[in-house]
Amino acid sequence: MTDSQRDIVLVVDDSPETLGFLTQALEKAGITVLVATSGAAALSVADRVTPDMILMDAIMPGLSGFETCQQIKAKTHLRHVPIIFMTGLSETEHVVNALESGGVDFLTKPINIDELQARIRVHLANARSVQSARIALDAAGRHLIAIARDGSIRWSTPQTHQVLAVTGDAEDLLDKIGRDLGAWLSDETIKPSTQSDPFALTPGHGLNLQMQYLGAVGPDELLFRMTTSDHPNQDEVLRQHFGLTVREADVLLWIARGKANRDIGEILGLSPRTVNKHLEQIYQKLGVENRASAAVRAAHVLHEL
Repeated sequence: MTDSQRDIVLVVDDSPETLGFLTQALEKAGITVLVATSGAAALSVADRVTPDMILMDAIMPGLSGFETCQQIKAKTHLRHVPIIFMTGLSETEHVVNALESGGVDFLTKPINIDELQARIRVHLANARSVQSARIALDAAGRHLIAIARDGSIRWSTPQTHQVLAVTGDAEDLLDKIGRDLGAWLSDETIKPSTQSDPFALTPGHGLNLQMQYLGAVGPDELLFRMTTSDHPNQDEVLRQHFGLTVREADVLLWIARGKANRDIGEILGLSPRTVNKHLEQIYQKLGVENRASAAVRAAHVLHEL
């Protein structure tokens, strides 16, 4: 296995002994290991390099593992990364905290390496399966939202976030849409045979949405398609006009709206390096040398809509 194919695991623990022990064992198993000795350091590392999995000490000075996990899950580009907690405490309260903060599993110290490696394999396989499905949906350029039955957001495609981000309050608006969809699902007057019919949703910020229920994609994961007449598919217009890929069109649209690379990465769930790579291709296809010229060309096309 080449270095580029090796799984990357971020180990977060304030104990140098534990970090050394886990690093040696995981590297022997062919895993690339990143280390952090605090929650703040873990957030910094994960912002620079997206790991395939995180092993998180639950109890640390400063940010606890639970608090760090919550902050990681709040970041779009890290939301899919599975987090396994490690702690010397096995009380039910800590197990509940681990799961409620976004963790997928819980190991009690001292860590049994064979058990840890087995759990890593299972959770990496599950994460890849889910991520592959979402990448396929993202590549199709679909505006999709998945919710739990209580209306909490499971995930949404970057295209959905792109439409909502125009309001300047995408995350809060997405939560509001999730609650509205949960209320729609619980409405007993809706017959199962009519659930697939499009219906209107007005979550605020002047948005008039059309939602369509597509069905269940998991035990508690319900999928909806979103369309809106208020925000035409400008990304698709740019894609066809300039011969761009779906992702390049997304990046160009946000360049035209004056967003910096870091902001674009946050909105679309991309690393700054990936945004730069897309920009290189965009400049070449548009025949320009900088982002200002690219923005002008995109704005000219969109002005004609």
